[in-house]
Amino acid sequence: MIVHRARPSALIVPLSSPSSPLRAWLAGQLYSLLLRLATPAYLLRVWSRGRVEPGYRRFWPQRLGWHSGPAWRPNAQAPVVWLHAVSLGETRAAVPLVQALRASLPGMRLLLTHTTATGREAGLALMTPADAQAWLPFDTPGAVRRFLAHFRPDIGVLMETEVWPNLMREAAGRGVPMVLANARLSDKSLRQGERFAALLKPAAAALSLTLAQTEADAARLRRMEAEPVEVMGNVKFDMTPPPALLALGRAWREAAGRPIVLAASTREGEETLLLAAWRELIARLPAGEAPQLLIVPRHPQRFDEVAAAIHAMGWRVSRRSTWGAQGVLNDEARSADVWLGDSMGEMPAYYACADIGMLGGSFAPLGGQNLIEAAACGCPLIVGPSTFNFAEAAEQCLAAGAAWRVGAFDDACQLASLALQDGRLPHAREAALTFAATHQGAASRMAAAIVLCLRQVK
Repeated sequence: MIVHRARPSALIVPLSSPSSPLRAWLAGQLYSLLLRLATPAYLLRVWSRGRVEPGYRRFWPQRLGWHSGPAWRPNAQAPVVWLHAVSLGETRAAVPLVQALRASLPGMRLLLTHTTATGREAGLALMTPADAQAWLPFDTPGAVRRFLAHFRPDIGVLMETEVWPNLMREAAGRGVPMVLANARLSDKSLRQGERFAALLKPAAAALSLTLAQTEADAARLRRMEAEPVEVMGNVKFDMTPPPALLALGRAWREAAGRPIVLAASTREGEETLLLAAWRELIARLPAGEAPQLLIVPRHPQRFDEVAAAIHAMGWRVSRRSTWGAQGVLNDEARSADVWLGDSMGEMPAYYACADIGMLGGSFAPLGGQNLIEAAACGCPLIVGPSTFNFAEAAEQCLAAGAAWRVGAFDDACQLASLALQDGRLPHAREAALTFAATHQGAASRMAAAIVLCLRQVK
């Protein structure tokens, strides 16, 4: 089990597996010591990110488990369900699961935690007046103890991959059952986890229940000693695109007056390759027949960087942020060479406006991004060679005829241009919508399992 963002485990000297209790104890002590020493650097990093994303500088003491006021317990009779969604993607995926939990546990109080500012901002939409939202504390023993003592959750639900050694140890000590929901583990992450088996296998073994996305994920999670593991599917199939955003995207497509090719959730290094490939493509097209290119970077702190890269190509760029709150295309947008999607929470609109998309994170060795949302919006995708983060969903999408795989952006741009002309896209849109609809239901299955786990310990 590996945590993908901060990776404090990378500081630990690799320990062999299987791990003895003594070896596990020593690994935990060394891990905790190094995290305590790294705390100033961690706080400095968070504060530095706040220069671009001010949300990182809010509620600062929570990063170390400090919370003002008395212990939070709004109603002793209502269960407190703590759900951790580290970033924007996990927070959005948690929406159908939270809805299903509220239906199964009327009156429950939600404690929602995050690590990133974008995740916390998106989580506001899930809150009711009786709920609470906080930063997940840094994984030192003291910070975790203070956090748990303040909120006193009845059960914890971690989304996808977020298993932290001290968090698991302290939760077990307080008798808080922990569930890993929508769990996934790639071959790469498994190899990394096994390098630090003495530290990470006890953390995985401390889970009360693991709800895996696929059979392959379940097998890898069992190798990390997570038990019991049940295969439930992927809650991202239950995400419903907001109709207002779909309508907004369709309005952009109509106003554009030409086909739109989307580069969705691009990562650092990909835009340069994409822009070079796009330049070669439009150089071969007759004047005035180039499609509209729309680039949506995954991380908001890179919006200005990507805009500068577009300008460096000598192209005119129009940013979504200049279109106003209502998103009405202005003259600048209609004449621009490239659109830059520099907004948060509007990905369904970007997918709805596109005739075809290219999946960011899959053209660099990063494992790709969630392609289920594109399918739910009826947007056919071109994916690159790297999709290990969503391996089964990618293969299913390809098999359904809702996506195509290529080796590089050069091939992707050529395929996008061809697909806009050869009549394949209407069928691919229908295939995408059908693919998304036929895999729904994971949220209700996971909610039922979580409620059963809660009732077994209360």
